[in-house]
Amino acid sequence: MRGPIALFASVCLLAGLPACGKDGAKSPGRPAKAPTTATQPRATTSTAPAPAQPPRCARVSAPPSRPAPHYPKPKLKLDPKRSWSAVVDTTCGRFTIALDVKDSPKTSASFVYLSRRGFFDRTLFFRVVPGFIIQAGDPTNTTEGDPGYTVVEPPPPDTRYTHGVVAMGKTEIEDPGTAGSQFYVVTGEDAQLPPDYALLGKVRAGQDVVDLIGALPTDQGNPDPVLRERPVQPVVIRSVRIVSRQR
Repeated sequence: MRGPIALFASVCLLAGLPACGKDGAKSPGRPAKAPTTATQPRATTSTAPAPAQPPRCARVSAPPSRPAPHYPKPKLKLDPKRSWSAVVDTTCGRFTIALDVKDSPKTSASFVYLSRRGFFDRTLFFRVVPGFIIQAGDPTNTTEGDPGYTVVEPPPPDTRYTHGVVAMGKTEIEDPGTAGSQFYVVTGEDAQLPPDYALLGKVRAGQDVVDLIGALPTDQGNPDPVLRERPVQPVVIRSVRIVSRQR
C-alpha cells in the first residue's frame, strides 16, 4: 500500500503499501389592493421544490483482485492554458478534482493518461481513516498495485495537505514526490503531513461525497491492519472522466 504517514497515534504507516453561496434574500413586495367585489379570488397553492437529497452509497459487491495492467511511462503533456478536471464517479456519488497542471504537470498528465485508459474503473476506495484521508487508485484491489511506472515531482516545500487536497501515495522508501496511481483525498482540516507527496489537485465539487466516504465504518475488528481501514460497505470507482476547457 502506498500512502501518507499519519502524525498521530491512531493512524498507522502505510507499508509498501471536492461551496455553495447564499443568495441574497429578496424583499417582499407590497400586497396588492383587495378586490372591491364581495367574492375574493380562490387562493392558489404552490408546491415548494423538494430539498436536495444527501448522497448515499449504493450497496455493491467488492470487485475481485486482478493482475495490474502495466503501461509504459506516459509522454503526454497537458496544455496549461486549459483547465483540467477529473470527474470521479463512485458508488457513493461523484466528485470533481481540479487538476493542478500548473504546479504538477507530470503528476496531472499521468493521472489523465491512466484515466483515459479506464485504469481506475472498478477499483476500490480501500482505505478510510476518519478525519485524515480516503485512499484509492490500486488497479489490483489488493492495496499493492501500481501502473508499472512512477513519475517524480516533489511539491513546493510550503505545501500543506488541507481539507479537499488530493495527493499521490508513495512508500516510505521512495523519493519525495514519487507517484504511481494510488491517490488520496484529505478529509481532515489539515493532515499535518510533510511536503513529500506529489500534488494532484483539489476537490472542486462533490466534497459532500468525499466526506460521506470518509465517515463510512471500517472493519475495526480485523486483525489485519490494512483490512482494518477498509470500509465494511465497498466503495467502488465506476469511472474517472477527464474534462478539459479553454480558460
